[in-house]
Amino acid sequence: MTITYKDAGVDKEAGYEEVKLIKDVVKSTHIDGVLNDIGGFSGMFDLGSQGLKNPVLVSGTDGVGSKVQIAQLLGIHNTVGEDCVAMCVNDILCQGARPIIFLDYIATGKLVPEKMADIVKGVASGCKKAGAALLGGETAEMPGIYKENDYDLAGFAVGIVEKDRIISGEKISEGDVLLGLPSSGLHSNGFSLVRKIVFDVKKVDLNEKIDGLEKPLGEELLKPTRIYVKDILPLFDKYEIKGISHITGGGIYENLPRVLPNGLGADLDITMVEIPKIFSLLQEWGNIDKKEMYGTFNMGIGLILLVSEADSDKILKDFKDKNEPIYKLGKVTKGDLCVNI
Repeated sequence: MTITYKDAGVDKEAGYEEVKLIKDVVKSTHIDGVLNDIGGFSGMFDLGSQGLKNPVLVSGTDGVGSKVQIAQLLGIHNTVGEDCVAMCVNDILCQGARPIIFLDYIATGKLVPEKMADIVKGVASGCKKAGAALLGGETAEMPGIYKENDYDLAGFAVGIVEKDRIISGEKISEGDVLLGLPSSGLHSNGFSLVRKIVFDVKKVDLNEKIDGLEKPLGEELLKPTRIYVKDILPLFDKYEIKGISHITGGGIYENLPRVLPNGLGADLDITMVEIPKIFSLLQEWGNIDKKEMYGTFNMGIGLILLVSEADSDKILKDFKDKNEPIYKLGKVTKGDLCVNI
C-alpha cells in the first residue's frame, strides 16, 4: 500500500486552485517597476523605475496577531489581509519610505482555496491603499501544526526613500509639536486582552448588536487597521517631518519614546481625542485601569507626527481644508514623557 501527500493532509490541487483565484487580484496591485507576474519562484522589481538618485530600501515585517481568531469564528476573511499590510507599511512610513513591494505568508491547517483567496483579496486591498505591489507570497498547508480551520498570516513590506530624506528623529528638538491622526478603531493590537474580555469575562456573542456601535460586535472588532501612507506622503514634499510614531501594541507610552532623542520627552494632553466606543466598552467590561488601556491600545490615535511649530500650523490647516481630523497633542520637552489622559 502506498500513501500520497494528500493522505498526509496536504492537497496540492487546492493550492493550484488558489493561485488561479488570486492571479488577477495580485496583478491589480502592480505598479511601475514590477517585472513579472505571479507564478515564478520570486518577484522582481526594477528600482530604476522609481527615479531616485540615492535610493535606500526600508523594510518591515509584522502579522495580524490573534485578531485572526475573530475572523475565523465569524467566517469573515477579507479584512485581516488589509490589517497585515497596514501594520507593515505604516511602520516603514515612519522612516519616510514610500512602500513599493509587499509579500504575504499564510499558514493554515487545511487549504480551502476560496478562504485563502478572500485573505489575499484583503491583502490586495491594503496594497492598493498603500500604493505597493503585491509582488509575491506563500500559502503553506500544515496539518498537525494548525487545526483544520485555523490560519495565521504575516507580511513583509519594502519601501524606498532618498538617503538624504530619511526620517531618523535626530532633528527633533524641544518645542516641536506632536500631531495625532485618528485610528480606525482597535487596529491589530491588544487582541489577546480583547479576547479575554469578550470571551472569558463578558461572554458576549460576536454577532450581538451593542448600543453605540455601528456594526455587530465581531464586525467592529474586525475593522481594518488604517493605512496612513496616502495621507502622509504628500506632507514629505511640503514640510519637514522630523519624526513619526506608529501607535501599535503598547500604546503611546511604548511607541512615542522610540522616536525621541535621548534626553527629550513630551508633554501630551490627549483628553480632547475622540475615543471610538469600542475602547470604552472593553474598559468597562474588563474593569481595566485607564493607564493599562493607554499602555495597550492606541485609544483613538494611530499615528503621531513630530514637526516644528510653524509647520504644525500649516499641516493643521491642510487637514482642516480637507475636512480630515487631526489633533494637536502637545510639545516635545526635556525629560520624561508626560501624558494627560
